Amino acid sequence: MGETRELYLEERRQEILRWITEQGRASVAELSQRLGVSEVTIRSDLQALAEQKLVIRTHGGAIPARNSHYEIALTMRRQRHVQEKSRIGQAAAELVADGDAVFVDSSSTALAILPHLKTRRQLTVITNSLAAAQELQDAPGVRVVMSGGTFQPETASLIGLDGLAFLQKFNIQKGFFGAHGLSYPEGLTDVSPDEAEVKREMVRLCRQVIAVLDASKWGQVGLASFARPEDIHLVITDSDAPPDMLEQFSTMGIDIVVV
Repeated sequence: MGETRELYLEERRQEILRWITEQGRASVAELSQRLGVSEVTIRSDLQALAEQKLVIRTHGGAIPARNSHYEIALTMRRQRHVQEKSRIGQAAAELVADGDAVFVDSSSTALAILPHLKTRRQLTVITNSLAAAQELQDAPGVRVVMSGGTFQPETASLIGLDGLAFLQKFNIQKGFFGAHGLSYPEGLTDVSPDEAEVKREMVRLCRQVIAVLDASKWGQVGLASFARPEDIHLVITDSDAPPDMLEQFSTMGIDIVVV
């Protein structure tokens, strides 16, 4: 029941933010009627969004903050399953040694790895994520290499294969990939074919493919596959992952780490 309430809270606040962003403003009464909850609940939601600098409170409602679209979208994605992603990120970071070259994609779960990498020395992080580059700008021992390409606002990432050609000269030990879902036989999937195209090429270039997924991603199927089950070496997930699927992928020879 607690997980259901948390999910509904997240979904409601995302809907509030989406509506305010699209309409330019919204009143407490309007949002209360639209979402079928009390005005007290809406005021609490607006206050939480204002504290995250996603909206600005006004008398009787709220207007959008002056954030860019990608900042809002990224913030909302990183809000979901925060504790699980933090544990997954810490476990993933423990696999990274000084001197490694690793790829980190633009998923919110992969981004949760980065705070734990800031003390590494002579580490190279290859990424197509602007948020990842910003996160590591104060890490003196980490060199960030960004792929080129076309800017994708929804994920604050760069897409397109042309920008990946120069990465073939790198020996990339590990690649950390989030996903919309993991299923059989589809493997790792994304809702964006453009993102999947970039990830598919990086799966090919990385010696070890590591999926970082919270429990909600198991059994989900996105529009485009980017890694077959046989391409995946390791999955790091949380303790709410479905046991039958953990066993299914483990029997395929994929290592599973549950945190």
